[in-house]
Amino acid sequence: MYPSRFGYESPRALDEAIELLSRGQGEAKILAGGQSLIPMLKLRFASPEMLVDINNLPGLSHLTVDPDGSLRVGALCRHAQLERAAALAGPFPTIAAAAPLVADPIVRNRGTLVGSICHADPQGDWAAVAIALGASVVAQGPSGRRRIPVADFVSGPFQNVLAYDEVAVEVVFPAAAGTAAGGYLKLERRVGDFATAGVAVGLERSGAVVTRAGMALTGVGGATIDASEAAQALVGGELTADRIARAADGAAAAAKPRGDHRGSAAYKRHIVHTFVTRILTRVADDVERAA
Repeated sequence: MYPSRFGYESPRALDEAIELLSRGQGEAKILAGGQSLIPMLKLRFASPEMLVDINNLPGLSHLTVDPDGSLRVGALCRHAQLERAAALAGPFPTIAAAAPLVADPIVRNRGTLVGSICHADPQGDWAAVAIALGASVVAQGPSGRRRIPVADFVSGPFQNVLAYDEVAVEVVFPAAAGTAAGGYLKLERRVGDFATAGVAVGLERSGAVVTRAGMALTGVGGATIDASEAAQALVGGELTADRIARAADGAAAAAKPRGDHRGSAAYKRHIVHTFVTRILTRVADDVERAA
């Protein structure tokens, strides 16, 4: 199929982009990587009156670590940039684990982390990672900038809380207070397919003791699921088998899957339980080897 007719604008300044969105009154869409938007246009699942292409805006391609250790990922930072950033493995292991698993190389070379989170696909990777790590979206509109926790930003399937005249300019991942640990695992039938189930875990440790734990699930509900309540079973102690089992049980209970051609609801819950156990056991083994 071919898309419906639409206007096209390519602003050269962020204020110009915001003005175009304001004039669009909710009928304009931002184009960054386009790896989700273009297929939706072709299938006419989306029919905006205007596309606002932000690829010529300066200052949005950054992938930088601030002096306090927090990571800022700009709206035009491609998945491939994160995949190639070897320095992230230490301070942000969950990001480093997820980056090579996003879609396929073609999509990773063009798609963006910020665009993925804004797209809010229930089977997307980055929203789960961002929730597990306590990240926030920085949005800019006519009234200035505001910061929105990703846990509050994704409001439903393919829905977010951005106003129609706001641009998500970056996502900020806070620095770990202590030693960062965690990981990301997902099951897909073949490379580039949508996730059957995925789990992101972000931990902070003081020695062997977990001081903060975040967890989120993808592919097992109508939206990305914040399973941080289940992760609280890990906080305040070491990663014992009992604590790992309680966290895995809680994550599986938090999942809200439906059976489909990828598997039954019970099977998807089993995958969540297995992935949580696998990630946490791997971290526990690393701690023991380092002792």
